[in-house]
Amino acid sequence: MISYKKEFIEFIHNLQDEICESIENEEEKEKFKEDIWERPEGGGGKTRIIENGALIEKGGVNTSIVFGTLPEIMQKQFKVKEGDFFACGISLVLHPNNPFIPTVHANYRYFELYDNDHKLVDMWFAGGSDLTPYYYYEEDAIHFHQINKNTCDKFDAKFYLKYKKSCDNYFYNQHRDEARGIGGLFIDYLRPTSTHSEKFWFDFIKSVGNGFLASYLPIVKKRRENKYTRENKDWQEIRRGRYVEFNLIHDKGTLFGLKTNGRIESILMSLPPRVQWVYNFKPVKDSAESKTLDILKTPKDYKLN
Repeated sequence: MISYKKEFIEFIHNLQDEICESIENEEEKEKFKEDIWERPEGGGGKTRIIENGALIEKGGVNTSIVFGTLPEIMQKQFKVKEGDFFACGISLVLHPNNPFIPTVHANYRYFELYDNDHKLVDMWFAGGSDLTPYYYYEEDAIHFHQINKNTCDKFDAKFYLKYKKSCDNYFYNQHRDEARGIGGLFIDYLRPTSTHSEKFWFDFIKSVGNGFLASYLPIVKKRRENKYTRENKDWQEIRRGRYVEFNLIHDKGTLFGLKTNGRIESILMSLPPRVQWVYNFKPVKDSAESKTLDILKTPKDYKLN
């Protein structure tokens, strides 16, 4: 196995800069604030947060590079007794002000595992993105999925449907029997094989990450001037409650971070600033809100090129 540590670190830092710069170019009021932190056990990261902007109510674009002795919970997960690890990645969540602009989440990660002699014994790539609209627009959903499919098709025509299905299955609030959003790509444990090398998987994840802005920014630009009411904001905040429920009940990354002495502020930056939980709330029948909710009950397949 060939380590892609150096290449992946360069990739996530370049992508962090590109995404933050692009969002700031659209934002009329605020800039990202950077918080550089260190992990006592080894490594650290760059957390970049934007809050109370004209476009983005709250968002974070974070990179981390951590290493050290494998925590006990990870030993059990990977079924090893001891060893060291290295992990790096970028994770982002953007919660816009306008309820007609969807929330978006993405992350791209790389992991290495070593034996007691610090020999590389396992490695994998992972990543993806998903969209959470509060008001459903078919053309926005098609655009987001089409960009993802275009990227996947450059590597393997089977990848898009495979990783879309994984996303539909993962970002699902089982306790509500509804999806968190309209999906995207969920890619995990991409290891080198006899047919797909380390470089193949690195190039694939890098391409998926580099396609993020093309999948999301056109939707932002199209919906940012939509007029909205207090009722629209109330619906957005009620749906944000479902977002919080997923992250705190089901999301493996959040739970893993909390159980392994992760950096709490960076882990919980994904949570929106204002949320409502209204008892037994049901939208008006045949309203835009109820139609969005209907879409979230069953994963949808889109007619793409």
